[in-house]
Amino acid sequence: MTFEIAIVITVVIVAVILFATEKISVDIVAILVMCFLVISGILEPLEGLAGFSNEATITVASLFVVSAAMFKTGIVNIIGNKVTGFFRVNFTTGILMTILTVGILSAFINNTPIVAIFIPIMLGVSKKLNISASKLLIPISFASLFGGVCTLIGTSTNILINSIAISHGLTGFRMFEFSFLGVILFIIGSVYLLTIGIKMIPNRRQKQDLSSTFMIRDFITEIRIKEDSKSVDHKISESSLIKDLEVTILEVNRGSQKFMIPKADFVLRANDILKVKGNIEKIKNLKDREGIALRSLEKISDDDFADKDTLLVEAVISQDSDLIGKTLKSSDFRNNYGGIAIAIAHGGRIYYNNLGDIRLRAGDSLLIEMGLNDIENLSNTNDFVVLKEIENQPFRKEKIIPAVVISIGLVLCITTGIIPIVMAAVTGALLLVLTGVITSDEAYKSIDWKVIFLLAGALSMGEALEKSGAAVFISENLINLLGGVSPFVLISTFYLLTAVLTEAMSNSATAILVAPIAIVSANSIGVDPRPLLLAVIFGASSSFMTPIGYQTNLMIYGAGQYKFIDFIKVGAPLKLFFWILASLLIPVIFPF
Repeated sequence: MTFEIAIVITVVIVAVILFATEKISVDIVAILVMCFLVISGILEPLEGLAGFSNEATITVASLFVVSAAMFKTGIVNIIGNKVTGFFRVNFTTGILMTILTVGILSAFINNTPIVAIFIPIMLGVSKKLNISASKLLIPISFASLFGGVCTLIGTSTNILINSIAISHGLTGFRMFEFSFLGVILFIIGSVYLLTIGIKMIPNRRQKQDLSSTFMIRDFITEIRIKEDSKSVDHKISESSLIKDLEVTILEVNRGSQKFMIPKADFVLRANDILKVKGNIEKIKNLKDREGIALRSLEKISDDDFADKDTLLVEAVISQDSDLIGKTLKSSDFRNNYGGIAIAIAHGGRIYYNNLGDIRLRAGDSLLIEMGLNDIENLSNTNDFVVLKEIENQPFRKEKIIPAVVISIGLVLCITTGIIPIVMAAVTGALLLVLTGVITSDEAYKSIDWKVIFLLAGALSMGEALEKSGAAVFISENLINLLGGVSPFVLISTFYLLTAVLTEAMSNSATAILVAPIAIVSANSIGVDPRPLLLAVIFGASSSFMTPIGYQTNLMIYGAGQYKFIDFIKVGAPLKLFFWILASLLIPVIFPF
């Protein structure tokens, strides 16, 4: 082992640990690794930065725009709401049609917003038909994974592996080249969910009232600010009422005026009527305060938030949220998002007090009171997945036809190979902007720049593995460890390796690290590397055992009030089935 190989392997191990623990944002880790590899001299500057101009990175960015344009037309919401009608037939028919719909859509457009749209739709079905929401959410997340491996553009991982294959002089994958295997696994996965899986999913979320779901123990009361109160003519942030008693002001009534969710700089006046919430002990202490008059005391319920101007909503912090690692205080949540956090489901527990000091993580669920307009704004950010259908959204339904036509044209161009996939994606995105389906500002905002930086940085690791000889070193030792194995065993090994790693870290980063080793291994035993790359593709999209392995799993984790063990119970048998099937079918469908 040379010194360079030792450095690269060490860097990769450290990067994998950081990816898995997420102590630092994964995109920042990838860029830090890229900088280190360049500064250490292992890569030239152009080699380190090549990921930003890589065809895969540009293609993924362009497809973000294409997906966002489709969502702007409202066509996915229309399809989703139509699917709910099948639940009136029976539960099995409803969940089957939901799985098929989510899977088919995920084969062509970004599956994260698809699941984001279907979560509130499924919660609505749960409420209307009195079905446990947990029975509905794992199937939609897993279905999005099933569909993603049915086409070349189904996931960013597929596009990355295709780009890596081409860069190594291999023939790229066609649009539907691995669809046959993908559809087989899709069918088997669906049957598993409908028979075995659904029975293993516990009834984690049965209460439909959000206050009951979050087991709110807080009380609300109304108080009047007397003329001799020390809080008169002071901002809320300066009021001893807030500082000493730790109560939250939900509403201020001043004569005929009503101020919903007043911000920290709101100035209190004499005779203001405040609706406040807090735990019972804090509320009782109000009786002893000078300058205020206690008017009523009631247990919190959803009806307390059924004002025509405000609503109680649940929102899950997304994997790409800027709030990760921050607190409600440090992020100035109230002013930036226009809402008040009532409770936080965090780390398997529900918190009611000192919410502003809790360091937020991806997958945390927040119970928030906010204005109707603020809810729509919140749903349009990348920070949250709002678990409520937003009514009367301004969809561009008149743009459905041009959006569908352009998308079909994009698929046809990629399928026929008339133009390279990167140019098809860029052209499709550009046409969607020019035809007004999506504005240029919306197009830029739709690109998940964390993903783009992650891909660009991770690609530099793949380059370093090859340039330093680390890929050859790992490959040789792997083959020796397996005792000079056949290519069939290698397929099984690389599928398993990728499938295990993707449970703890980004599937794209996993694929970038494993793919070069797979290619070198295939070349060393004199076989076509493409079947091994397919094992990497399918392994990277089999994150069924943990909520942290894939974005959509994390999105439903809080929404369905699952426990970590639930994913292991449901996902482990499915992962085992897929591993066995892929190991047997890949060499048959894609012979060496």
